[in-house]
Amino acid sequence: MNISIITVGKLKEKYLKMGIDEYAKRLGSYAKIDLIEVPDEKAPEQLSEAEMEIVKKKEAERILAKIGADTYVIALAINGKQKTSEQMAKDIESLMTYGRSKVAFVIGGSLGLHDDVLKRADEQQSFGKMTLPHQLMKLVLIEQIYRSFRIIKGEPYHK
Repeated sequence: MNISIITVGKLKEKYLKMGIDEYAKRLGSYAKIDLIEVPDEKAPEQLSEAEMEIVKKKEAERILAKIGADTYVIALAINGKQKTSEQMAKDIESLMTYGRSKVAFVIGGSLGLHDDVLKRADEQQSFGKMTLPHQLMKLVLIEQIYRSFRIIKGEPYHK
């Protein structure tokens, strides 16, 4: 299985990068993992609704350019479906079983994802109602993907 994690913005925090790199290395025995960062749109702190829409639209264009037509897309969105780790593992296993060999998880920037990305997504997933920094979400996501493969293989880790 080929899994891409597409994020907006460059990860700068060394401690997060180290954690993400560790899980990417561990995932190597289960799947090909591709960590894709698209540039965030520079914008001032205070934006109008229209300006926010423009920023999200530009970021969406960069995200969508990285997604192939045959890729199953899971957008991380606060209003998406919440899953247990076991359910996420079951869903990943189901994708593998039914020939969906390319899966992309998408994490938006600080303003979230544009509707164009949400419309392209095959599903939306939420990790809860709390807002997390998108850089931290990348670490949480890759850990859960790793956990999913351990569950699928029946290997100890997830308890």
